[in-house]
Amino acid sequence: QVQLVESGGGSVQAGGSLRLSCAASGPTFNPFAMDWYRQAPGKDRDLVARIMLITGNTNYTKSVEGRFAISSDRAKKTVYLQMDSLKPEDTAIYYCRADCAVGDYWGQGTQVTVSS
Repeated sequence: QVQLVESGGGSVQAGGSLRLSCAASGPTFNPFAMDWYRQAPGKDRDLVARIMLITGNTNYTKSVEGRFAISSDRAKKTVYLQMDSLKPEDTAIYYCRADCAVGDYWGQGTQVTVSS
């Protein structure tokens, strides 16, 4: 059974930083990509960042380019999202997702709140 557990969320003022972590467990965990999504109140869940685990290639939604950075530590089965220069519009629940050949897995989410 694969489990993803996010951590690192919290409340910060605009301009601040947070680092989210997503730790995976499970003997058969072998994703080819990992994503961070976010969902603000009353809005859809949107892709924020993606990392291809073999090549290390990354992609970001335009609104976070230059401010957020996704990275992975395959030995620790952990993916990170470094978030700098946070804005109030970054306020959302952040979820990690593992993209595997057999399907995808989601974490339970971690709240990020940015005040102006």
